[in-house]
Amino acid sequence: MAISRRELIKTGVGGACALIVSDVQALQEDKHADHAKAMSGADRMPEIPPDKMTEAQKKAAADFLAGRHTPVFGPFVPLLRSPEVMLRAMAMGDYLRYKTVLPPSINEFVILITSRHWTQQYEWAVHYPIAVKAGLRPEIAKALNEGRRPQGMSPEEEIVYDFCTELHSNQSVSDATYARALAKYGEQGIIDMVGVNGYYTFLAMVLNVARTALPKGSAPELPVFPQ
Repeated sequence: MAISRRELIKTGVGGACALIVSDVQALQEDKHADHAKAMSGADRMPEIPPDKMTEAQKKAAADFLAGRHTPVFGPFVPLLRSPEVMLRAMAMGDYLRYKTVLPPSINEFVILITSRHWTQQYEWAVHYPIAVKAGLRPEIAKALNEGRRPQGMSPEEEIVYDFCTELHSNQSVSDATYARALAKYGEQGIIDMVGVNGYYTFLAMVLNVARTALPKGSAPELPVFPQ
């Protein structure tokens, strides 16, 4: 919004600055609203009707049902467009979700950190209640949701938070952070932690590109941060 000479004289310098700041904030809010609208747009890759599936897709869907005891859901719906990728992703997820050497609450903490980094609403909607049930305190998740470093984390949570945020933000991990993680979780724990970050980053990318709809009854909970 341009500030006219008359407005400048009328409001004074301080008032003009306030008008400029207000305009910048309005532009940022519009940008955030546009981003949120785009992210909540129509599902680009919805469920494929059985009669429209290829033979490879039908087989992959049947293998998924046999392995997970549930029909294809969530990120696996768009992934079914490439059946082999979907099945390999399922196999990796079976380990990284349920069998890592990390305690369940820590494993879920890593997933929430990743979903927050990618503003992935589906991942957050699914894993927030699982994380809390596993023992992650709601106030820790709330701070994460709001983009703040959680206060009152346990030593283990601090190690994981520092490791994961450095990995996402710096594409690497400092020597000091690596040493702390190594002392606590060992080399397998480090690889498992990297694996969880990487796997849920992959799923977040799929979900964000496909604009996969949230689970029924869920609403977006993650605020959209400035880009």
